[in-house]
Amino acid sequence: MGRDKALVEIGGMTMIDRVAAALSDAGLDAVVAGPPRPGVDLPTVTDTAGIGPLAGLLTGLRTRPGADVFLTAVDQPLLRPGTVRALLATPGVAVAPFAGVAQVTCAVYRPELASAARTAAAGAGSLRSLLDDVDATLVSETVWRTWGEDGRSWLSVDQPDDVALVEELLSGSGLRSDHE
Repeated sequence: MGRDKALVEIGGMTMIDRVAAALSDAGLDAVVAGPPRPGVDLPTVTDTAGIGPLAGLLTGLRTRPGADVFLTAVDQPLLRPGTVRALLATPGVAVAPFAGVAQVTCAVYRPELASAARTAAAGAGSLRSLLDDVDATLVSETVWRTWGEDGRSWLSVDQPDDVALVEELLSGSGLRSDHE
């Protein structure tokens, strides 16, 4: 994108604000794992475990001991609160939608997998390898569609063309700004 994706505006809101609003609507407080970002008014915890989503998970597990971590990315601006709530209500040490592959950045990670996450990070693992190593619950499309989900919650905006697609989805489908 050539700039911080978190601050890219879509439909008059930055992507990070869209994600934070969806989490808030689901009853969660957004906390950013990573370096502080000018222009982002959310609690931020510096990632000390490396870079990438696995480091973000470790940061979340470390800073909120005993709490479930809902992990999402700043470039998923169509995250639905209903999907977040449904994933949180699904049992399992890790719970992720399955859409050809596990959607590891739209997933719940429970505190009991902290040791496995540290082991994965020490071995240059990834969130996908972590899910392979634990008894993860992968939610099938048949199930997540009953939540009203169509896959938009994990749609990543990685290129300028993706911004245009999301703008079109927002304007053409009647999606509200709160993503429900």
